Amino acid sequence: MQKSILYILFSLFFTQLHSQKKMITPPYLKKGDTIAIVATARKNIEDNLQPAISWLKSWGLEVVIGKTIGLDNNQLAGTDDERAADFQTQLDNPNIKAIWCVRGGYGTVRMIDKLDFTKFKQSPKWIVGFSDVTVLHSHLNTMGFQSIHGIMPVSSKATEEAKESLRKALFGEHLEYTVPCDPMNRFGSAKGELVGGNLSILYSLFGSPSSIDCSDKILFLEDLDEYLYHIDRMMMNLKRNGCLESIKGIIVGGMTKMKDNDIPWGKNANQIIEDVCKEYNIPIIYNFPAGHMADNRALIIGKQVSIEANDLESKVVFQ
Repeated sequence: MQKSILYILFSLFFTQLHSQKKMITPPYLKKGDTIAIVATARKNIEDNLQPAISWLKSWGLEVVIGKTIGLDNNQLAGTDDERAADFQTQLDNPNIKAIWCVRGGYGTVRMIDKLDFTKFKQSPKWIVGFSDVTVLHSHLNTMGFQSIHGIMPVSSKATEEAKESLRKALFGEHLEYTVPCDPMNRFGSAKGELVGGNLSILYSLFGSPSSIDCSDKILFLEDLDEYLYHIDRMMMNLKRNGCLESIKGIIVGGMTKMKDNDIPWGKNANQIIEDVCKEYNIPIIYNFPAGHMADNRALIIGKQVSIEANDLESKVVFQ
């Protein structure tokens, strides 16, 4: 009887160990490599890319501008088929070593299922962006690939620290952040794979093939221009989907330009997150510099990270 129980326990352990995916890191960039700028969501018809091109050139990179830049289809950068075709071209081109999404908005989810990742799996490359690009980050995460949550080509007001963090992420240099302690922080430390991104997008992806697995992960959240009651609704959705009870820690980035109703909700965005997560004994870092802000530091989604929050500072260190 005891042998049977031990056998079951060992079987469960090794099954769980085997089931944990080892995330694939695309090749880091080197001088002379080419990065493509494309639109997967909102249109970009302004002549506004020169600053970003100059950043890339100063890093020793070449630049290709996708066919979706300049396309105008109401809010979107061309039709779903046009955006998917442009992205597919860059995915399949072996000379393109990274794809940088020009801006967020809405629309990436309309083209994600039109993409064929066969060649990408054979020769992965970095996908970069934030906000609506969370669709791509989450989809790639389910496939077992890392990607970069960071500034986009239209982030003209990005701080030098944000730009430098993107350069380090692309070139495989060590990423480590230390920021002052936020009064709301919940102290503690944790290690795990980083997942997440824009809360509204994560919420919208539950139940789809692009929905992330939160088990034993460090969850990053940020959002923009949402009603406070909707933040509560989305956090409750994460809770009811079992996401919060299985994570090791949370990094809360910018909760920017939140809105309230005529009858106030009664809590700000960070207080809502704290309220929904109060039963979980996990460290939480608030007001981390990532999201819809000038100081949007690069985060590698899918990479192992350690976090620590104490009464002096918060640390986020990529392994």
